[in-house]
Amino acid sequence: MTLPGDERGGDSSVGAGVSSPGAGPAVPTRSAVRNACPQPVAAAAGAPAGDQQLGAAVGPGVGRPGAAVGPGTGQPGAVAAGAGHQGLAGASFHEMWRELLPIGRHPDSHGYRRYAWTGADAECRAWFEEQAKSRGLAYELDRNGNQWAWLGDPAAGDAVVTGSHLDSVPDGGAFDGPLGVVSSFAALDELRGRGAEFTRPLAIVNFGDEEGARFGLACVGSRLTAGQLTVEQAHRLTDGDGVTLPQAMAAAGYDADAIGPDPERLARIGAFVELHVEQGRALDLSGDRVGIASAIWPHGRWRFDFRGEANHAGTTRLVDRRDPMLSYAETVLAARREAQLAGAVATFGKIAVEPNGVNAIPSLVRGWLDSRAADQQTLDTVVTGIEKAAREYAEAHGIDLDIVRESFTPVVEFDHTLRDELARVLGKETELTVPVLGTGAGHDAGILSGSIPTAMLFVRNPTGVSHSPAEFAAEDDCVAGVTALADVLEGLACR
Repeated sequence: MTLPGDERGGDSSVGAGVSSPGAGPAVPTRSAVRNACPQPVAAAAGAPAGDQQLGAAVGPGVGRPGAAVGPGTGQPGAVAAGAGHQGLAGASFHEMWRELLPIGRHPDSHGYRRYAWTGADAECRAWFEEQAKSRGLAYELDRNGNQWAWLGDPAAGDAVVTGSHLDSVPDGGAFDGPLGVVSSFAALDELRGRGAEFTRPLAIVNFGDEEGARFGLACVGSRLTAGQLTVEQAHRLTDGDGVTLPQAMAAAGYDADAIGPDPERLARIGAFVELHVEQGRALDLSGDRVGIASAIWPHGRWRFDFRGEANHAGTTRLVDRRDPMLSYAETVLAARREAQLAGAVATFGKIAVEPNGVNAIPSLVRGWLDSRAADQQTLDTVVTGIEKAAREYAEAHGIDLDIVRESFTPVVEFDHTLRDELARVLGKETELTVPVLGTGAGHDAGILSGSIPTAMLFVRNPTGVSHSPAEFAAEDDCVAGVTALADVLEGLACR
């Protein structure tokens, strides 16, 4: 997770077929999380044509979720009803998913705009509170605006917590975040249906402003709780309209003066397990429905300022130009080349141009590089290669270049003991395996990992697309994720 901000679009291929830090051999899991031919899922807008055929074989006994649309499911993020339901977990999941699906969806893009402290965010929060109270859970709002639903006494300590977030990136998909929250409630329903007896407190959480879409910093709620974001830094966060975070929280009816570290709350928690849709295709390629996270790749953000000379686009000879756009364009290509050679990722996804006129040669081109790799040495090699190429291109065109590292996050290793416990719980009835995956995307679980034991489960994403309306997962895969999460929670919190 980068600081400041982590706009994680463009990471959809991370982790596919690449060894990751801390990844050991594949570990056993129950048959519920191993692939069988899944039920149809409604195609989200923009789903690739190659995924339009249901059941296209990708391996022995493996079916690909296709794009068949069931009755009443013709909308992005919808899952087909009917045969995909698998008992209580499936029925509970589908009902909640249907209720949450319309909130914050934009009518033109069909993507989601659930930004922190806006009307759509308020609707999602109201939905969470309703789900908590309808199950007889103790609802709680903490000092940083995170929502909690408790079963058992929070003060008892050593609680098992699960959940994720409900906000989105601009025009994001339906699954990134909400899948984890919906699955948490459905897993609790499943455990109650089994008659499970809880020996530890259990909580479901919705962390606020995970995506950072409004204020440019990801995981604000969990960062504040863990003390990784100071009150002073939080008060300086502003959105595109100049509204500060405290102002936005106050306008939404929350007490922004109360925000800050929450060590007492963290001391209650013995383990945090986050379920998330995979932002990549590793599970699709391996033919598994569910995977266990090993680590979050080291990643950072660098700003490249190419300074040339503004001039008339129609009267200035090519030989007389000092055009920074040329050096920038060559650097973009160099980033792709360096990343490809190293098996990493590198993206120039944001650019600012001055004076930004159609008929003017730019005086400044400022581009932001996001780069991530499976280990620190590989990331250093990629970024060093990009910087070297950029300086050579700048010198060749008479361009001044400044490079500033704006943020960096080292590798985040999830707790090995907790990860091994997940493997033990999921593998106690079968010899089938589930892969251990690294990821280039940041999560609340990664933020909390420095304070409490954390782990993650991933649910298969058949195309790897994320942060897009085309993001989706088959219902049977979602229900398999619920079952796996229920198994894990039962192993951690029940007799």
